[in-house]
Amino acid sequence: MVLADDNFASIVAAAHEGRTVYDNLKKVIAWTLPTNGGEALAIIAAMLLGLTLPITPVQILWVNMITAATLGLTLAFEPPEHDVMHRPPRRPDEPILSGFLVWRIVFVSILFVIAVFGVFEWAIRRGLPIEEARTIVVNTLVVLEIFYLFSVRFLHAPSLTWQGILGTRPVVIGVGAVVLAQLAFTYLPPMQALFHTRALAPLDGAVVVATGVVLLFILEGEKGLVARAGRLKPSPTQRRSG
Repeated sequence: MVLADDNFASIVAAAHEGRTVYDNLKKVIAWTLPTNGGEALAIIAAMLLGLTLPITPVQILWVNMITAATLGLTLAFEPPEHDVMHRPPRRPDEPILSGFLVWRIVFVSILFVIAVFGVFEWAIRRGLPIEEARTIVVNTLVVLEIFYLFSVRFLHAPSLTWQGILGTRPVVIGVGAVVLAQLAFTYLPPMQALFHTRALAPLDGAVVVATGVVLLFILEGEKGLVARAGRLKPSPTQRRSG
């Protein structure tokens, strides 16, 4: 970044813009890696344990194609968080994959795997056909990614606020496009024939949405615990004086 003048206001504006871009880059990474990691871990676990695949390769391709081009892209247009200029400068050698991001990637990936196998087993135990069970899994994955998007939009603040729930224009457009695509994926006969899906009953749809709600509350609780632990952690000055 090159500053055209040495005006203090320009320097502040440049720092503000740079921190916003850096935050949004971290949000894209924090959203992309766990969602893809959860899908990959579910397939790997099923293969290693000799279980029936809860989702087919072509269905994974659909999820990645429809969500990466819509949901992930919206994070690049996120406005700055309210405390973006109140944080201390980050260390020049600080990796973009911080300890918190690595923890979040692993934690969310595990939650995705639990949700995938949970709803799949729930569907199979009810005697549903394998195609319908996999349709539930695909829709669950997409809903989890939507709700996780609302959580990851705020790395340093809670997401359960009016600002967090309403989202921004890109988020609303992206989520709306994904919902319409999933309805077509689930209920249109040509899509059913192409992806081997089945129409879902209202109960199944409610369970899918409830899974996303549970994920959001778990992540917001985890975010609160991490923030509280950070506030209780002694500063370097306090450690040296002790």
